[in-house]
Amino acid sequence: MKKPVIIALDFADDFECIEFLSQFPKDENLFVKIGLEMFCQFGYPFVRSLRNRGYNIFLDLKLHDIPNTVRRTCEMIAKWDVQMLTVHASGGAEMIAAAKEGLDGTDTKLLAVTQLTSLGQVELANELQVPLQSQDYVTHLAKLAYDNGADGVISSALEVPLIKEATGEDFLCITPGIRPKSAQVGDQKRVATPAKARVLGSDGIVVGRPITQADDGYVAYQNICKEWNK
Repeated sequence: MKKPVIIALDFADDFECIEFLSQFPKDENLFVKIGLEMFCQFGYPFVRSLRNRGYNIFLDLKLHDIPNTVRRTCEMIAKWDVQMLTVHASGGAEMIAAAKEGLDGTDTKLLAVTQLTSLGQVELANELQVPLQSQDYVTHLAKLAYDNGADGVISSALEVPLIKEATGEDFLCITPGIRPKSAQVGDQKRVATPAKARVLGSDGIVVGRPITQADDGYVAYQNICKEWNK
């Protein structure tokens, strides 16, 4: 799989989103992320509209429910021809395996979310009562996902080397929380630059506000791609 720069489409209006995307050349072969907020507001018709325009779709729904419900949901999503779909690794082995079963026969990559980028060591210990260090917890969940059929994980760039060591080089590590040096960190604690993510072995990066809120989104995207693909 080509290592993509995935644009997180966090817009409150679908017209505004399409207008933003219109500044990119049609042959750019963009990879875009539709998160829970946009999906709940615009639903499958929005996914279909973007697929019909030729965009690759990362559907970031972070499914987390009982195995049977997740399997049936994935069976429905399997018909949508999206390229990536997320579940929470903390849903457990049976749930991850059920999600993979639901996507059987498709090219959709199943990615498990390990630890949200908004959570640091303090939140992990004090709020979730997880006794492990953050990196150990992420590695544990990644191995759980790997052992139960997931194609990869969503993880901070900092954990990628440990995850690859625990699973394998072909196990995908897609990294959110990417910020150019000049950008604000925002609400994500475990962030990295495109260059750092590349050096650490990430297989793809997700970038939102530094592109979508830039004065010129296409130029911002090109600059990040240059740093990522050096």
